Amino acid sequence: MKIGVVCDTHNNVKNVKRIVELFNDAQVERVIHTGDITKGTTLDLFGELACPLYGVFGNNDMEREGLDQSIARHRFEFQEPPLRLRWHGRSILVVHDPAMLGNVDLGDSELVLHGHTHLKREEWNAERLIFNPGECAGQMTGYNAVGVVDLTTLKVELLKF
Repeated sequence: MKIGVVCDTHNNVKNVKRIVELFNDAQVERVIHTGDITKGTTLDLFGELACPLYGVFGNNDMEREGLDQSIARHRFEFQEPPLRLRWHGRSILVVHDPAMLGNVDLGDSELVLHGHTHLKREEWNAERLIFNPGECAGQMTGYNAVGVVDLTTLKVELLKF
């Protein structure tokens, strides 16, 4: 199973449209957003995904009424972090701010996802992968990226745009 990972879209409509295209072209089965979408109108653009969207809220997701309406309209699944998922036999933990990782039980999580820093992170720590695809709301072409994680192998692919 391949999943898409995106973070910190910060209301960049042009980039979100491109991100949806990238994930649909990669034929991911699910997408996780690690927070900081900002507005419900931006979240609506993820309604064009060919797969379900899951995620957590970030520190810039203050327009909650609009976000909650978009989540309900598209049947997305979002919550306050941490989000714990079990897909394809893997335990996944999702937070927005990596500082939260020091205050939450990582348990048997094999894949830990976060955003907030806008910096790529692909780090093996003991038996788990900690991953953030990095910047995706920037204005400079070629410096933005989202991730695709193969849950069978935990191999990461960056899709730059």
